[in-house]
Amino acid sequence: MGITVFVADDHAIVRDGLVAHLSSQPDFEVLGTAATGRDAVLQVERLAPEVVVLDISMPELDGIEAARRIMALKPDTKVVMFSMHSSAQHIFQALEAGVRSYLLKEETAGHEIIKAIRTVHSGRRYLSPNVAAIVAEGVSAPRGPNPLASLSKRELEVMKLVADGHSSAEIGEMLFISPKTVDSYRSRTMQKLQVTELAGLIKVAIQYGLTSLQ
Repeated sequence: MGITVFVADDHAIVRDGLVAHLSSQPDFEVLGTAATGRDAVLQVERLAPEVVVLDISMPELDGIEAARRIMALKPDTKVVMFSMHSSAQHIFQALEAGVRSYLLKEETAGHEIIKAIRTVHSGRRYLSPNVAAIVAEGVSAPRGPNPLASLSKRELEVMKLVADGHSSAEIGEMLFISPKTVDSYRSRTMQKLQVTELAGLIKVAIQYGLTSLQ
């Protein structure tokens, strides 16, 4: 069975090029496109594609906020961020929003975006080599006692799945608990680790090997 894809980018040349390239794959079906973040959210809610390719810099609604809304509306949909922004801040914000893959436009060859889509569709994360290096640089080497030692087994399970990009609904299904209970575990874990944002939680998970960059 094929992979259904949606493409959102405000540049028509990039958007049309992506559609042509993805449509050339026998196992891909492009369900639609959008030029604004707001239109992307509306169409994804209606079409329910399995994978969405999003740009960050789009009018009306940026790609990161669009990803958050898509995750809330369609938790099973996987998001690939395809952006010109290479700052650690943009990358960690995207990972916090639930994005499963982050690729840089300037370095991404055609085969890599195909690989990214297939990888996230299979449930794994995919970061391009340069993005993975940027993330690694943004995570300091561990020092002192391991803060994960203070977490319970269930808190560690929830933290790993959150860091891997899974939504509360997905985690609840995996662990046979309610999304509200997942949120409680996540909140308690963040308090124990003394982090205030999900980006901080992800950094700690990477730093101590709870999740990988790939």
